[in-house]
Amino acid sequence: MSTPGVFEVLQQLVQEHPTTTTLGVGTVLNVEDAKNATNAGAKFLMSPAMVKDIMVDAQCGEVLYIPGVMTPTEILSACDSGAKIVKVYPVAALGGSRYISALKRPFHHISMVASQGITIDSVREYITQEASAVVLSDAIFDKEAISQNNFNEICRLAHFAALQGNEALEWKKRSTLN
Repeated sequence: MSTPGVFEVLQQLVQEHPTTTTLGVGTVLNVEDAKNATNAGAKFLMSPAMVKDIMVDAQCGEVLYIPGVMTPTEILSACDSGAKIVKVYPVAALGGSRYISALKRPFHHISMVASQGITIDSVREYITQEASAVVLSDAIFDKEAISQNNFNEICRLAHFAALQGNEALEWKKRSTLN
């Protein structure tokens, strides 16, 4: 939601890539923005906290809502309210991948997205500690590259991040087979 013209950008991307990409919106804080994002084509919504009204609306539709959580109580509350996956935020401030690992012990059945302060180089660490996914917006959308409209650098960072994620999944897959 912090991107200027986010709904117009999302709508354009959905039109340009109708079947090959799943697009969503982050930092959704209220129902109005959630509805606008959904109308623009978002397939998922992410918040830094659990917004109960968004959770209720999402259960009736085809959009995945990923509420933000910080504590075990919030994780359980979000899941009891219908969340299929939660966003652990701000994970770096809470202990990083070690915090994810600790949370997964009692909540092994709950998918968790690690968010905030994650670098591309730490993707493997988070995935191997049982994060289902990581948010890399700050790592990929480098402020200097954006200010210079250096889309080649942003693409390079995104490609490198995808490689790191794939390598982490391969490593995890091999380690569970052994």
